[in-house]
Amino acid sequence: MWTQAEVRELKVGRYMLIDDEPCKILSIDTSKPGKHGEAKSRIDAVGLYDGKKRSVVHPVKHKVQVPMIDKRKGQILHIAGDEAQMMDLETYEQFSLPIDEELKGQLNPGDEVLYMVAMGKKKITKV
Repeated sequence: MWTQAEVRELKVGRYMLIDDEPCKILSIDTSKPGKHGEAKSRIDAVGLYDGKKRSVVHPVKHKVQVPMIDKRKGQILHIAGDEAQMMDLETYEQFSLPIDEELKGQLNPGDEVLYMVAMGKKKITKV
């Protein structure tokens, strides 16, 4: 699920889709308009799920896709290797999520964590 926004409405720290991957915006550089052209923005972002850096250049009036990101709370039920068995605290749905490198060793069964859902994928964000 996504919505549309013009490039000039985007801000650092927000999200946008680049190559159908939800990305967090790291920086936005906007040039001045030329004699016959319009201002352009260079956007540097990093992928939420793959961690790749991406850059795009668009006119400021260009419409881009912005993912609908749902932040939720969950409880860790069990940890097996690089996967955490979790339960959503609102819907009581159970699912498995991979544990990122920076979160390894910080998660324990019974902990409540924040996770995000974007474009049909889930990821643990905070302990």
